[in-house]
Amino acid sequence: MPLVDRSTPRPETGETSTGMPVESDKPTLGTPGVTTKDAPARANGLKNAARDAVRGAVESTVPEQSRAEWRTSFDVADFGMPTGREEGWRFTPIKKLAGLFEDAATGTCLEWDERLPEGVTSSTMSVEEWRALQPPKPADRIAAVAAANSGGVAVVDVPAEAELTEPVVLRLTGRDLADRVHGHLLVRIGNFAKATIVLSHYGSAEYAEMLTVLAGDGSQVTVVTVQEWADDAIHVGQHDVVVGRDAHVRHVSVSLGGALVRVSTNAFYRGTGGSFEGLGVAFADAGQHLENRLFVDHEPPHCSSDVLYKNALQGDDAHTVWIGDVLIRASAEGTETYELNRNLLLTDGARADSVPNLEIETGEIAGAGHASATGRFDDLQLFYLQARGIPEDEARRLVVRGFFADIVDRIGVAEVSDHLMEMIEAELELSALAPADAEKTATDEATHA
Repeated sequence: MPLVDRSTPRPETGETSTGMPVESDKPTLGTPGVTTKDAPARANGLKNAARDAVRGAVESTVPEQSRAEWRTSFDVADFGMPTGREEGWRFTPIKKLAGLFEDAATGTCLEWDERLPEGVTSSTMSVEEWRALQPPKPADRIAAVAAANSGGVAVVDVPAEAELTEPVVLRLTGRDLADRVHGHLLVRIGNFAKATIVLSHYGSAEYAEMLTVLAGDGSQVTVVTVQEWADDAIHVGQHDVVVGRDAHVRHVSVSLGGALVRVSTNAFYRGTGGSFEGLGVAFADAGQHLENRLFVDHEPPHCSSDVLYKNALQGDDAHTVWIGDVLIRASAEGTETYELNRNLLLTDGARADSVPNLEIETGEIAGAGHASATGRFDDLQLFYLQARGIPEDEARRLVVRGFFADIVDRIGVAEVSDHLMEMIEAELELSALAPADAEKTATDEATHA
């Protein structure tokens, strides 16, 4: 099915920041000129900024003792301005996110292309209508800003009992780093439906994202989000997945591009028998910051979760962060959960931070565990391959392919899996090009030109 182009949206059209039209008689989201009538508003703004600064200072010195105590709210004012000392922000270079913390609508949109299988529909709703559905609330200031200032919510609906034979594909593209965009997307999967959703990001922008996935009872859902931004892009997203009774949801996060990408995935259950599978792949180059945060909240009994994230890093100041929080509440008897993070350092100068957390409030569980490992190439593996006549560069590629293979095989979407391996190959080609070879290549190209 050809892509439907919803490109070049502007604020005056009343469109959501993901590029979908909204029927509204509200004023446009442009910034009016400042007049003397604005003086009280500006005074209130300064007062609010001071209050946020005080709140941020208090929050940084009085941390929540349990993941369940972390603040969530639809109101931006309930979140102080982060200082970088808070547990939720201490690994993130927040100076680069100053613009995304501002509570102000921009009206700027990403270009939106969609490929919808038969029976799947796209529409919009207001932020108030979205709140009425009682979705998970924003869990940090940027998510609250995105939800409050998006101008509307783009909605994708998969009908009950549908069995899609091809994925729903949504492609979002930024035009310029100067564009600050507040994105808001709701994906609803009907009861007993089977569907795959692929959400890809390209181009350049400062993007604050709020994504809500509501999976109906008995549904089987795969959500794949691919961050393939330009080198200067900034993306901070909150992905909330609500798993219905006896439903299975697989969420896959693939981060390859962007200067700073932080995706926080939160999984909740609305009935017994639900299962959640969280998978992630990140490949960080020099100067890149790629961060994945995960929170699985087990509250109903007899649910399960399985989490596996893998990161590869190469180049000076390449940085990955993985935080995995699993909470098993007192009511969640019979829970089975496991989370694993592995990091492969390909060069000197790279850094991987990994913090798995498991909080259990009941002893009546089926099983729970977590693990984390960070290391370099296994010299024995390289020796084994080279001893059989495989050149060192090719041996390194084989090791990296094997490192990612188990996640790629579990994605279950051929076009995504194949593309991911192509991108990993491209990253490895760059790392294999030594400085001397790079200089020789540049000289040869200049000569041929």
